[in-house]
Amino acid sequence: MVVPEDFHSFNRFLARYLRNKVLFVALNFENSKNVLVGVLMFRRGILQKRVWHGSMIGLSAFGVLTSGLFGGQTIISSTFPGVGGEDPRFAQTFEPSTDDPVLNSLYDTHTNISKKPRSEVIEYLVKTGDTLSSIADEHDISVDTILWANDLTSKDSIKPGQKVKILPVSGVAHTVKSGDTLESVAKKYAAESQAVLDYPFNDLPDDFKLKTNQLLIVPDGVPPKAPISKPRAAPRYLAQTQGPAFSAPGGGSFSWPTRGSFTQYFSWYHPGIDLADSSAPPIAAADGGSVVVAGWPDNYGYGNRVVVDHGNGYKTLYAHLSNIYVSIGQTVSRGQVLGKMGTTGRSTGIHLHFEIRYKGIAVNPLAILK
Repeated sequence: MVVPEDFHSFNRFLARYLRNKVLFVALNFENSKNVLVGVLMFRRGILQKRVWHGSMIGLSAFGVLTSGLFGGQTIISSTFPGVGGEDPRFAQTFEPSTDDPVLNSLYDTHTNISKKPRSEVIEYLVKTGDTLSSIADEHDISVDTILWANDLTSKDSIKPGQKVKILPVSGVAHTVKSGDTLESVAKKYAAESQAVLDYPFNDLPDDFKLKTNQLLIVPDGVPPKAPISKPRAAPRYLAQTQGPAFSAPGGGSFSWPTRGSFTQYFSWYHPGIDLADSSAPPIAAADGGSVVVAGWPDNYGYGNRVVVDHGNGYKTLYAHLSNIYVSIGQTVSRGQVLGKMGTTGRSTGIHLHFEIRYKGIAVNPLAILK
């Protein structure tokens, strides 16, 4: 069968027609897309702040609404280098929330600490009937701290309507000047450089370098011209312990882990005690138990550490060690050497940072050690 020439011509025409139509549609689609993209980009620029703020509000609302999910764990949390990812600044050493009357009695015997940690220096408006002593007690700081912060003397009186500066903790505030170092500031105020470093709201970097005009809180610091009593008295919440002899919950009984002089006491931002000795003595287990942490797992914070689980709700932590002589899973007895005192991690000198925790809550070692 012979195909007519007209049929071939028709097919060639149809092919050219379809190709031209496809090219026409594609070209117009591309032009339309470019116009649309330009409009959207222009509108996005105009509405950028609204879109951004709306997105942030939406994400925040989502976080709040879902914070009770996943077994009661919040989506947004803070961590701190150390055991259990717990931030010692907000450990429950200052606001016990338990129905256990025995544990509540533990807090009654050793703490007189504010329920909410305060980071900044505030101004207090003196009211009728206020005294320096009552203001100090209300803010849980010493009278001297108020005197030093406001250039007052013990002979000066305060009047209603007067504004006085209140530091967050007992000590002094220092504005960093050019050439200041952590050691020089601590020495100036007869304080421990480790205490200045550990105070969380000083927010010092890992290299301990200070920024000019930075405000530093020097815990337990004393102005250069003020008389220094030696030895320095323990914090008021230790000196005010009254009542019958303390009995640790769960039958806990702990011996001293090492020798050394006190350089820091227990507080809401420092959930343990520091003992310093430049000879770097051995560190012993305060009681028998099983080693659950041995090493420097986060390369930060507590440095080389050992954590012992005593099996009765208690755990003890030994931090900043120079050497560790035990391993995870090892059973240790009371008095067994765990390591050697050192200055690893965020440390300014050879010392031991020692903590006792009962059911995850830091307690004052001085109320339990024997």
